[in-house]
Amino acid sequence: MKKIIIYLLFFAPFLSTAQSTDKKEIRKEKAAREDARIKKMQKDAEQGALIFNKQSAFSISLRSDGYGFGYEHGKYKKINKTNLWWFTFGERKHPKEEKLMQQASGFQVGNPYIYGKENNFYFLNIGFGKQLLLGSKSAKNGIAVSANYGGGVTLGMLKPYYLDVITQAGTRDNIKYEDDPATFLDPNYILGSASFGKGFNEIKYVPGVFAKGALRFDYGRFNDIVSALEVSVSGEYYTQKMPIMLLNKEKNFFVTGSISLIFGSRR
Repeated sequence: MKKIIIYLLFFAPFLSTAQSTDKKEIRKEKAAREDARIKKMQKDAEQGALIFNKQSAFSISLRSDGYGFGYEHGKYKKINKTNLWWFTFGERKHPKEEKLMQQASGFQVGNPYIYGKENNFYFLNIGFGKQLLLGSKSAKNGIAVSANYGGGVTLGMLKPYYLDVITQAGTRDNIKYEDDPATFLDPNYILGSASFGKGFNEIKYVPGVFAKGALRFDYGRFNDIVSALEVSVSGEYYTQKMPIMLLNKEKNFFVTGSISLIFGSRR
């Protein structure tokens, strides 16, 4: 027992020193790896690479036939490739829509209305695709250019358009085209459009598919922030023709151009 105690007392300082040295070496290795990782990220950032694991962004779109609001989520795969999924909700309008107002004695009567409009056409697109980095940011222009493409399913929603009218019987009522076609199309009986919420309980749902291609210009100063302008073209096909305006040809295939403002974050 005495020999063991003497042995421990003699060698303990050396063991402690060896363990301390090993811990210092481990800490140095960890620090070196972290320093190398940071330097690589700084180098990639200087070269314009968008370094991230995920991205989340919202969008506001001005479309050639309406407007839209969206959300997208991206998953980093390679330094120049990202998998995307997104959804967009918006309204499609007919090119011949024109807001009118009824006036009496120089004063507006009722709400503005669209003559001959049969349905409000809303849509919900759910898509999957990819984002390919074409050009990195540089110190000169600070813009990264990406190509986005993909497709998915769309759900068209037709909400009957209601007018506030004076009926031929002399009473005031809210009607859609099917209720009384003659009164609906006679400006002499129209006071204006009905309230916005009228008809939501009568929405007709029409499924379809869509495809989209886009160029995105990311002008954000910092790579962890998404600040971009996107120009896109999409095609949507529905399983039936979508009536928007009366006395106009109905169709079930739509080609749309849009400009979108995109903002969000990467992490």
